[in-house]
Amino acid sequence: MLLVLLCSAPVSSSFPPPVRPRIALPLALSACSSPLCSSAHTTTAVSLSWSSLAAAMSWLLVVAVLAGFALGPSAGTDHIVGANHGWNPNINYSLWSGNQTFYVGDLISFRYQKGTHNVFEVNETGYDNCTMAGVAGNWTSGKDFIPLPEARRYYFICGNGFCLQGMKVAITVHPLPHNATSKGSNSRGSTGAQEEEAAAAALGTRSAAWLATLAVAAAAVVAFR
Repeated sequence: MLLVLLCSAPVSSSFPPPVRPRIALPLALSACSSPLCSSAHTTTAVSLSWSSLAAAMSWLLVVAVLAGFALGPSAGTDHIVGANHGWNPNINYSLWSGNQTFYVGDLISFRYQKGTHNVFEVNETGYDNCTMAGVAGNWTSGKDFIPLPEARRYYFICGNGFCLQGMKVAITVHPLPHNATSKGSNSRGSTGAQEEEAAAAALGTRSAAWLATLAVAAAAVVAFR
């Protein structure tokens, strides 16, 4: 009977609740000054640095690919009139143009003293007579880059009276080899075949340069990972 009374008696509220042990934790892992912590921090920093470098090299790879497309087979040739002689009087530009091969997409550029000379595109009559007949364009910057978008004959003269002193040039722009018809190729004969071979060689060189740029960028990314 006594045992039953003790077990059924209410627990006195005077007993304090159990106290859970408290463990002091460091304020921050960065406060750790042990060699192990320093080594861990160094390893983390190095890993982040290599990751950042790898990401940067990946972007370099992307830039190289874009540059390859920009400078790839689609890029045209810039033909500087007169080469190192520039656009000046008393120069045989017929001889210069005869040594050039122009294709659609190329550029013809004129270098001269601004304010003294200029460039006009005219028709064949204007070219032969040094007049403004059929004028289709006018450039005066002293460093003019003129696109050649069509396969046809182009005529350029200087409009300040210097045309009579030889400042005129006529060129023939050919279609790109892969766009040329068999009829056009036959009419051009062996000269046309040589031009197409030269153009194909130029395209191959540009493609090789693009692939080399891409390979260098890819190797750099692999090396720094």
